[in-house]
Amino acid sequence: MTKGIGFGRVRRGGDGDLGGPVLDTTPAAGAYGDLTGPADEAGEAGDDPVRDEHAPEHEGVRPPADRRRRRAANRRRSARRARAFGLRTRLVLAFLLVAAVSAGTTAALTYREARNALLQTAQDTAVSSFRDQVQQTGFVLPVQAEGLEEVLRDIARKGKPHPWVVFAEYGSIRASSGTSPVSTVITPELRRAARADPHGSFERVVKDGVPYLTIAMPTVFRTGPEGVLPTRLILYAVMRMTDEQVNTDALLTAARDGALPGLAIALLPGLLAARSVLRPVRDLRQAAQSMGSGRLDTRIQVRGGDELAELAHTFNESAAKLQHSVRELRLAEARARRFASDVSHELRTPLAGMLAVTEVLDEDAGRLDPDTARAVRLISAETGKLAVLVEDLMEISRFDARAAELHTDEVDAAEAIRKTLENRHWTGDGRVRTELPDGIRARLDPRRFDLVVANLVGNALRHGGAPVTVRLRGEARSSGVPVLVTEVVDSGPGIRPEVLPHIFDRFYKADAARTRSAGSGLGLAITLENVRLHGGTIRAGNLPDGGAVFTVEIPLRTEEDGG
Repeated sequence: MTKGIGFGRVRRGGDGDLGGPVLDTTPAAGAYGDLTGPADEAGEAGDDPVRDEHAPEHEGVRPPADRRRRRAANRRRSARRARAFGLRTRLVLAFLLVAAVSAGTTAALTYREARNALLQTAQDTAVSSFRDQVQQTGFVLPVQAEGLEEVLRDIARKGKPHPWVVFAEYGSIRASSGTSPVSTVITPELRRAARADPHGSFERVVKDGVPYLTIAMPTVFRTGPEGVLPTRLILYAVMRMTDEQVNTDALLTAARDGALPGLAIALLPGLLAARSVLRPVRDLRQAAQSMGSGRLDTRIQVRGGDELAELAHTFNESAAKLQHSVRELRLAEARARRFASDVSHELRTPLAGMLAVTEVLDEDAGRLDPDTARAVRLISAETGKLAVLVEDLMEISRFDARAAELHTDEVDAAEAIRKTLENRHWTGDGRVRTELPDGIRARLDPRRFDLVVANLVGNALRHGGAPVTVRLRGEARSSGVPVLVTEVVDSGPGIRPEVLPHIFDRFYKADAARTRSAGSGLGLAITLENVRLHGGTIRAGNLPDGGAVFTVEIPLRTEEDGG
């Protein structure tokens, strides 16, 4: 099947006769690279994902260790994907993309211009030569079939730049310089254009994969300076353009082969550019990590005067301000700790005297009048609270100064808890219940473990509700490390959700309207510090049926473990 590629029109020259046609430079409709045939427009659609109708909607609840392993694996996969498509990779890919677009565009433009010039030269030569041959050949009208083929062969022998096959059409007469009087390459569109335009036309077509240039040149009588009269005799020249096809294919191959090495060469400056960009970013990351580890004097060397240098300069300024602010905060914190420690130490001596006096007054309160006795007992109670507050402040100041020490000994954990409850007279009235299995031995600081249990049980009795249950057991963590678990559960309404995040804060009051508390306000904070000193954890929560629960987990070490 013959495919039309493009039309051109031969215009007449200024002298008005057939001898002056020139080629219309209107470009052909199709690119010469398409002479081999139309492109395949068929595409493949992607397969839609198929969901397994028999698959369960949920896999069920996994154990905590399973979930942690899955989360860790997901984080590792995300980190690998992030490294695979990191900033260096994106910069190099962007550079290569720009280089590929530039090389492709340059190669395409060069190929198009060279192809057009090659085709234009062959086309102009053929049209001009055919026009001259038609102009120089005389025809007797009406045209007779006898002798016409010899005239056409004579014209065909002079074809440029490649051999022609010349066809003639005059009424019902058909003749050619070849073996067939009728051409299958000449299209109906070219015939209609030749009959409509006496100045001639041309067309590039492809038949069976072979490109052709077909030229139509009507013969005319000149009736005046500007007028012509068609004779109805139309000559056609058909010329193969296989050489031009070979040359354009060679141009395409050269453009492609020249672009690929260019991309490979562009990879080197891409890597260099990525390195120059990533060096300040890498320095910034290392400096941020260094500051995160506590080295606030870290600074970045500023190189150049571009945006990255401005970023480094801004980072250094921010780091200097942060270092100054942290230094001021640390000094203020140190002054506050020193002040609390000094005040506590200064108050211990007068408080010791006041406690001795209040003990004497308490003994004689029964012999005083009721109002005086009530005042004496109030002074004694408040002096006792002040003494507890001073001791708690001193304990907190030791934790803040990192001066608290752990003096461990191997003890029976259940027996230690029983002694704590008995020493505070919490076991005889049923307010405290225990579930303490014997035989659990651990290396603990007896005094600090006593404070932990006493603070939790006392807090449960004051702010929760009796009965309070104390449970003890040994467990193994997901990592395999055995822990000593102590639970204190009360029977009160529980802890409000908004209070839970602050339950271990110093002087935090769950009830803002309550200006005074039964204790010092530091009991749970000291409990937290004592548990941490043992290397353990403490958490607070609520039971589903009501009541608060405090859970202490301390690593279970014995002398046999080398702890």
